Amino acid sequence: MPPSCFGCLSQYTHHHLVVFLLTFFSYVLLHASRKTFSNVKVSISAQWTPSAHNDSTPAFCPVETWEDNHLFADEKQATLFLGALDSIFLFSYAVGLYLSGIIGDRVNLRYVLCFGLCGSAIVEFLFGTLTEWLHVYNVYLYCSLWVLNGLLQSAVWPCVVAVMGNWFGKAGRGFVFGLWSACASVGNILGAFLASSVLKYGYEYAFLVTSVVQFAGGVVVFFGLLTSPKEVGLHLESETRLSPVETDTDSHRPLMSDEEEEDEQVVETYSQQCRTDQPPEEPEDEPPRAIGFFQAFCLPGVLLYSLAYACLKLVNYSFFFWLPFYLSNNYGWKEAEADRLSVWYDVGGIVGGTLQGLISDFMGKRAPVLVFSLVMAMGSLVGYSRSPNDKVINAVILAITGFFIGGPSNMISSAISADLGRQDILRGSQEALATVTGIVDGTGSIGAAVGQVSRNEDWEKNHQGQSWRINLTNAFKMPVLHLDGHFIKRFGENSLFL
Repeated sequence: MPPSCFGCLSQYTHHHLVVFLLTFFSYVLLHASRKTFSNVKVSISAQWTPSAHNDSTPAFCPVETWEDNHLFADEKQATLFLGALDSIFLFSYAVGLYLSGIIGDRVNLRYVLCFGLCGSAIVEFLFGTLTEWLHVYNVYLYCSLWVLNGLLQSAVWPCVVAVMGNWFGKAGRGFVFGLWSACASVGNILGAFLASSVLKYGYEYAFLVTSVVQFAGGVVVFFGLLTSPKEVGLHLESETRLSPVETDTDSHRPLMSDEEEEDEQVVETYSQQCRTDQPPEEPEDEPPRAIGFFQAFCLPGVLLYSLAYACLKLVNYSFFFWLPFYLSNNYGWKEAEADRLSVWYDVGGIVGGTLQGLISDFMGKRAPVLVFSLVMAMGSLVGYSRSPNDKVINAVILAITGFFIGGPSNMISSAISADLGRQDILRGSQEALATVTGIVDGTGSIGAAVGQVSRNEDWEKNHQGQSWRINLTNAFKMPVLHLDGHFIKRFGENSLFL
């Protein structure tokens, strides 16, 4: 039985809290800006087509103005191009993840993270705000900016997961990372509310608000984030326990303990034992050697989880990119109402990721929790495909669907990626976390991109296709379940990713 994750909280310092919050809100802001594009598609489509050919904009502008500004002849062509932009973003994002994971293990994570946040904010401002203010409408410009945006955004996720993996050991990781991985869903919720609140002024203001906030967040991260416990005299002992290497009482003050004097005595006793029982450590100024890309790809579990995540992320991102558009067009609801209702999918993902991570901690294994959740996800998809035109019922089914789809997606991309990047066989080469995270998330993004390219079917067939993709995800998980006992015997009982 693994140690209680709540008992592990007493070892965390205020530095852990700051790192948790900074990395959490870094990805919240990134996903909020990413969600903005999803939530304003109806407005963008109306702006890119002449008023005579769309139902979203009243025909009060002169014909000459529309002839100068419109990109497409009708709304259908504009919608197809918006889908193409999603695919362009995901393909460039996937390629960038493979590269940024390698870079993150070799360059200061804070620099890479800040560069991705600030650079992406600038590109989104150019794409959604400046082009509209200057009335510059060009297909090639939009495609180029969105490719660049995908590459820049890809630098963020491997870095934040690597930073969290440096600070939080394996004990209680499922709960901590399950709670932390809600950052994507919280970002979706924030982006939906920001977009719906300023959409009446024009879609360009939705891009303006989110890009400015994201840029400011990047500046805060640059000056405030500590990427490793070693920067304040702490290190993770055997991937499970925090132990001090310096006597800094402020740094070692626990967050959740009333017996500070007892804790200080335990720390001193443990430090003395470490000095007497352990062999002398290597000099700390010699950085760990980074693992190669193909070495990381061949690590146990990386390939199977990457393929499983490719199928799962395809389904998750179908909801992410098209849920507000689907609600608005299928049920005839206003765009702002559809944006707010789509939030319930993310609420389910937040609860699902946290609870499933907690359960996996107590079980000591992640795979059985994932398989059960994905089996339930197929039923929820079938139920949602038959959802009536009722907002309350729709919200409830969306939350259930998000629980069983968004929850496993959050777990694979965060806690399991950290487990894979911190396996016991990597003791001689600890710098593999960002590379492994980039491989898992990059493969998942390729699957999501392929799904966006093939999304030319009607919504009924789309729901059926998503059920098959969930089934395929479970198929890739079965070998991990079958080999569970083998890997536990070989690598020890701490192989939680199995």
